[in-house]
Amino acid sequence: MHIPDGFLDPVTAGATYLVSVAYAAYAFRRLRAERGRLELVTPLAAGIFAAQMLNWPLPGGTSLHFVGGALSGILLGPWLGFLPMLLVLLVQCLLFHDGGITALGANLLNMAIIDVLAGYAAYKLAPPRRKILGAFLGGWLGLALAGLACGVEIGVSSQLPYGLAVTVPVMAGWHAALGVVEGAITAAVVSYISRRAPHLLEGGGGREAA
Repeated sequence: MHIPDGFLDPVTAGATYLVSVAYAAYAFRRLRAERGRLELVTPLAAGIFAAQMLNWPLPGGTSLHFVGGALSGILLGPWLGFLPMLLVLLVQCLLFHDGGITALGANLLNMAIIDVLAGYAAYKLAPPRRKILGAFLGGWLGLALAGLACGVEIGVSSQLPYGLAVTVPVMAGWHAALGVVEGAITAAVVSYISRRAPHLLEGGGGREAA
């Protein structure tokens, strides 16, 4: 899902950068209220980074992998949950060239904002006795929506000959199907944490975002 350099035209890249920078600015403003949970950001980022190293190629020049945005949102909430994904995507972009610098705004929008928010919302809205199902739906929905957004961004860009009729079905379809795996992994991790360290869920999906 990491969009490389050359896939997005300046307008599309610039628009996604504006959205991502605005979201990041607000998220950083919220750090004072979330300071007590900052110690979870680094280990969570490390775990997600390791999981993202497994990639499956998809038709159309892109790939699929575990994203982890929904898990980050469930554990840390919609604002602090942005930070692990930001760290992961920055390291991958700057050190491993996994995702282009010009497309970093789009990659952040898809995986650090849309995926995080969708995962958080699905888990938060789930009834108390259905939180594991909410985690599964959050993992699935987050990946599906991130894939859809990625397809739209590539499809509207004038840099490639493929239009929305090609990019959206490929990206949204594959990510919706394989989002089942993302949902299962997310639910398994949340289930384990709920048994072993339930307090870790209280600051993210377990309480309201002020």
